[in-house]
Amino acid sequence: MSTTSNANIDLFHEQILAAVKNKTPLSIEGGGTKSWYGNSNSYTKLDTRIYSGILEYQPEELVITACAGTPLKEIEAALAEKNQMLAFEPPHFGEGTTFGGAIAAGLAGPGRISAGNLRDFVLGVRILDGKGQDLSFGGKVMKNVAGYDVSRLLPGSLGTLSLLLEASVKVLPRPAATISLRCKITQVRALRLVNEWAGQPLPLSASCWIGSPIGGDGELTIRLSGAAAAVKAAIPIMGAAVNASELDPQVATEFWTALREQQLAVFSNLNSDETLYRLALPAACGPLTLENISGDIALEWHGQQRWLKALGDDATYASIKALASAHGGHATRFKHGDNIDPGKQRFTLLSEQVHSTALEAVQARLRTAFDPAGIFATSRLP
Repeated sequence: MSTTSNANIDLFHEQILAAVKNKTPLSIEGGGTKSWYGNSNSYTKLDTRIYSGILEYQPEELVITACAGTPLKEIEAALAEKNQMLAFEPPHFGEGTTFGGAIAAGLAGPGRISAGNLRDFVLGVRILDGKGQDLSFGGKVMKNVAGYDVSRLLPGSLGTLSLLLEASVKVLPRPAATISLRCKITQVRALRLVNEWAGQPLPLSASCWIGSPIGGDGELTIRLSGAAAAVKAAIPIMGAAVNASELDPQVATEFWTALREQQLAVFSNLNSDETLYRLALPAACGPLTLENISGDIALEWHGQQRWLKALGDDATYASIKALASAHGGHATRFKHGDNIDPGKQRFTLLSEQVHSTALEAVQARLRTAFDPAGIFATSRLP
């Protein structure tokens, strides 16, 4: 490791110890592209971008290790040179997004339904905890599972447990063949078909249905990825079932990227008094009876992730949460319109879910172990 890298880690260490002494929390931030995600705060920023670079990349081992402040596009470019990829397709939400920021947010794109969640790919991490201790967990290969579960606590923690310094993640080869099909179809039939296909040996790697929540045909787009022979064999089976047409490869790439980055109209046309809600639901969940929804809705991950726009007031949120809970899922205020109080809480503890007392106790013990002085307790994730 270079002298500069050591100096940057020393600087982080000093910032943490000063925060402990002054009893002032630090808000960890990389490129700031997801600063709106989670509950807002105004604490002093700790900028991870000074600790950047790919530390080790072993294409033959399907593992890459990098500093948290490394631009995500740099990671993806290095992988692309070896025809490899981050299979969970993390969203960027901006030009300057970092490797550590992607892990801390824990978000995944269209490929998550077939490849697995971001957390599933984390092999090892190096952190500074709330005492300034330099700790490592996990390893750089799948065989090394020592501390593996601790490594998987960091994804989705939004920087509220520790400062992530480095991470090793599993990567995968790019599929030999990829094609996308599109058709007009009702939400009911789309949900039934994609879940039937997902239970068969078909190379279905992503799906998205966009349409009205009150009925009628919407637009279903599916992506087939894998061995060329498998993709070719699946096209007549799946395409004929819905009279689908094949998308131009460039059009398909632009669509899946826009879906990942939430640049489609179903996400971006958010009125100032509205909120974009994310619903996480079981695979068997059918269409929901939704009221007072603004515009179309989007169903990803074969219906397990659903997006809708509605008023951002507490009553609407309570109604949507209750609906999701009644179907075995949960709802989150993902993004607010400009006229909604930025301090309005987006994330809450799992107090409304089964065994909440036990879950809250575990979470409290984890925070005490990692961060006894509350240096990372910014409430971005309560």
